[in-house]
Amino acid sequence: MKTLPISRYRFFQKLQPLSLLQKITSPAFTGCLQVFSANGAWSIYMEEGKLTYACYSEQMFEPLYRNLQTLSQQISTLPRGINEQLKVIFEKEIENQAIPNPDYLAICWLVNQKYISKIQAAVLIERLAVEVLESFLELEVGSYEFIPETFLDDLPKFCHLNLRLLVEQYQAAAKVVPNQANHTVRENHPQPTNNYQATKLSDYKIKHQTKPLVCPPSTTKKVYNIFCIDDNATVLETIKGFLDEEIFSVIALTDSSQALMEILRVKPALILLDVVMPHLDGYEVCSLLRKHTYFKNTPVILMTETSSLRDKAKAKMVKATGYLQKPFTQGDLLKILFHHMV
Repeated sequence: MKTLPISRYRFFQKLQPLSLLQKITSPAFTGCLQVFSANGAWSIYMEEGKLTYACYSEQMFEPLYRNLQTLSQQISTLPRGINEQLKVIFEKEIENQAIPNPDYLAICWLVNQKYISKIQAAVLIERLAVEVLESFLELEVGSYEFIPETFLDDLPKFCHLNLRLLVEQYQAAAKVVPNQANHTVRENHPQPTNNYQATKLSDYKIKHQTKPLVCPPSTTKKVYNIFCIDDNATVLETIKGFLDEEIFSVIALTDSSQALMEILRVKPALILLDVVMPHLDGYEVCSLLRKHTYFKNTPVILMTETSSLRDKAKAKMVKATGYLQKPFTQGDLLKILFHHMV
């Protein structure tokens, strides 16, 4: 007998997948539709009624790898062995569940590394979404919930797929279908028979205004300088351990006064700054940096154990970019880095 994880024990009911999709295509809907069955879970992310991503929990990376393999024949910037590289960096997050959707973070990383363009990412996400939706439309029993705030909210969006158009086209094809005996067969999801062929979402031409997939090769691979200031050496070591050294060059200092001079020399892409420190605290360091012309727009993320209204007001006064509350996970850190650096 198959044992289900505790999160899968829900009150299942008969579902109408098309009706659920209709509900989230309203321009007023932003969030995620999560649907659960005994075999897995579907997550469909929307922004103002447009699909930004979709995935199936039991096949999170396999479709991504397969589509990347196909695209690698058209995109010269995708290196050989990219799937193995993604496995090492992102698949481990499935086991410890630090990141809800490491597959989407992998796509952000591919864009960040200039392996694929934002347009190519949109096409890739579109192809993945069509596969997910086709399996979702076959679902008959399960449970669902609408989630207004998700992990993807602060990440870059590459695709805004007109899901309403696909739903309407599929509904039209799923209506009454005549057979050879002049009877009618009502179909919710057409299945192949001797009388007609199955209708799939992938049969429809998606009206996505994209450029060709092939782009000029990129010869540069970007490494981002991250500057971390915290009087706790353990925190600095944790940050270094969380970040891939092939993507991020982490410079860490415990002395805020010394760090100011080093920041002026290094000119990092982003600064992680502890609030409570001797000599100069995080607010003072941030204020001094903002007075320097070069650092007016550099992302400065304050790390703090509290996030009261008073703290947020002080952060706003010194023009800090954002907050990272301690203790934070690898997922928390990567989320804020990708949000401010892609």
